[in-house]
Amino acid sequence: MAASFTIEGQYVDIAGKNIFPAAVTVSEGLIVSIEPIPSAPNQFLLPGFIDAHVHIESSMLIPSSFAQLAVTHGTIATISDPHEIANVCGVEGVHYMIDNGKKVPFHFFFGAPSCVPATEFETAGAAIKSDAVAELLASKDIYYLSEMMNFPGVLMKEAEVMKKIAAAHKVGKPVDGHAPGLRGEAARQYIEAGISTDHECFTIEEALDKLSYGMKILIREGSAAKNFEALYELLDDHPNSIMLCSDDKHPDSLLEGHINVLCARAVAKGIDKFNVLKAACINPVKHYQLPTGLFKVGDPANFIVVKDLFEFKVTQTYINGNKVAENGQSLIPMIHEKTINQFNALPLSVKDIKINAANYPQQNGLIPIIEAIDGQLITNCLWEEASKIENELIANASKDVLKIVVYNRYHAAPPKMAFIKNFGFTTGAIASTVAHDSHNIIAVGVTDEEITNAINVVLEKQGGISCVQGTAIKVLGLPVAGLMSVQDPYQVAAAYTEIDTMAKSLGSSLGSPFMTLSFMALLVIPHLKLSDKGLFDATAFKLF
Repeated sequence: MAASFTIEGQYVDIAGKNIFPAAVTVSEGLIVSIEPIPSAPNQFLLPGFIDAHVHIESSMLIPSSFAQLAVTHGTIATISDPHEIANVCGVEGVHYMIDNGKKVPFHFFFGAPSCVPATEFETAGAAIKSDAVAELLASKDIYYLSEMMNFPGVLMKEAEVMKKIAAAHKVGKPVDGHAPGLRGEAARQYIEAGISTDHECFTIEEALDKLSYGMKILIREGSAAKNFEALYELLDDHPNSIMLCSDDKHPDSLLEGHINVLCARAVAKGIDKFNVLKAACINPVKHYQLPTGLFKVGDPANFIVVKDLFEFKVTQTYINGNKVAENGQSLIPMIHEKTINQFNALPLSVKDIKINAANYPQQNGLIPIIEAIDGQLITNCLWEEASKIENELIANASKDVLKIVVYNRYHAAPPKMAFIKNFGFTTGAIASTVAHDSHNIIAVGVTDEEITNAINVVLEKQGGISCVQGTAIKVLGLPVAGLMSVQDPYQVAAAYTEIDTMAKSLGSSLGSPFMTLSFMALLVIPHLKLSDKGLFDATAFKLF
């Protein structure tokens, strides 16, 4: 039972663009009065922050552990797409996330994954068809249809795709979008199919185009994809149509900050603080029809206390009237959870990842090379001269051309290999079972020995991330679907920081080498990617 209490401070009326001293009284988890008073402490009371689109799995933490960290930054809710675990464990994975999330005082608003698998050009651990999607959408625990990544399927009006969208509309739940680079008539058709949001805009021109057709835009700033600098001006220009999200956030990054950091950055840019808070606290509640309230009389007592409206340093977080964080310390207890997984891969040897030149795509004597871009999910396709030893194509660290491997973890199949630029390693390798969207094993490195060792130590853990440099090895096991740990979140964050530091010591200048690697198999993002079925041209949407 939530306590009854009164708290005084500067009440922030976001809709009315007003701040006044007030006493807020809470009883049995509800706000029963907000009374203006002559004076109050110089602390600010406002609705809690909401991450408008996030894959909890990318934090490498189960939902209950994610909540422990998020509340310290004033986050009281997330619009959570369980698409990652669904690609490994199917509907059972979705229910795992929902059930675990209910064990802590935090608002997880899960969606029904729309694209499992994401494409036919990769092997996932499960498939969720339109009938199963409709069944999920009928549940009170599901609030929306998760990002419709198959935008070609929408434009082509593929039957399964349209059935999933129709199922959401039938029960009055919104449909999230995912259409990177889509503009003009194609964007209009995609939006008119009933898709209401997009978090993939990486230019303001693309965002304005989609806004003109009535779509809401989510400004994303995660551990890999960083679009805030390109889009922040939208907060003032379109205050009713913008939300803030992280999409994918690693545990070390979540430890440092969340939506509060984006608020501080926006205000520092000169954006109106009320417009910033509208995007961070109000617009998600209205768009997704969330039962969190708007910090008004009669609403659930979901609110935060911050020192000021510049840095947004959170001193207290309340959810349903319960204090869940104070002065950077989480008051949510650790939940000891079971694990679920699907893992059937066998160890690899060096000979398994050799590349015969005769079997690799070539054009006028040149080979396609993936160019990774720091801070973006998109890649470029470069055509360059290959390095060879007789008929074998090899990595060339002196030219920053490394070998990348994707290995099916669900059933026996040979690995697929390609080459990638911009990882910058001069030695060593990293591997991961966090590989959007099907979460096969992905690795990149300088030598075949280090690559296979990195893959095999992940296999031993039945999922995780690893870094290898010669005989030196670090590994973080992720036994929940190869995506998440059940350990204490602070310990997971510390372990991740250690392995991330080792990866960067191999020569990488990438802000987050593991996060960047995890998106190199994401076929629905242009331009060149690698799946367990081979090199993929995401522009033409076909395998080489």
